[in-house]
Amino acid sequence: MDSLLERLGASGCDDAIVGVGQPGRLALEFAREAGSAQDAVHSALADVQRAVPQAHLVEVTPDLVGLTDVAEVVGVSRQNMRKLMLMHYLSFPAPVHEGNPSIWHLAEVLSWMQARQTYSFAQEIVDVAKVAMRLNVVRAHERIMVNAPSHLIS
Repeated sequence: MDSLLERLGASGCDDAIVGVGQPGRLALEFAREAGSAQDAVHSALADVQRAVPQAHLVEVTPDLVGLTDVAEVVGVSRQNMRKLMLMHYLSFPAPVHEGNPSIWHLAEVLSWMQARQTYSFAQEIVDVAKVAMRLNVVRAHERIMVNAPSHLIS
């Protein structure tokens, strides 16, 4: 672990908080400044790849969230978010997964809330959430294409 932390620091990841949990997985939370959210995320990914060439991206966050997560970002209660979703069920973004719990793309919910101009939150979180969503969707598409039978790929 010490060697890994040294390699991460030497490759430019000295602005990351490193977490380990599941064996073989590494979680990095960056506090990176850049000209745009996309530049920040892409430079962080490049730095990690340089430090740990065998690393594979699993997920970029913040992206997939429940109502509790959205409420925390916006600074309201979960009950308030649920009420908002139920009151505006025709226009509220559709969940990516409907169940217990339902899950949304954070960027879609925050963009919907911005359009309504009812809540205020930092634009930076919306920008990072949009980049995370795009990267995760591309990553999911790549996994599908690699694992799909050739007759299903057009």
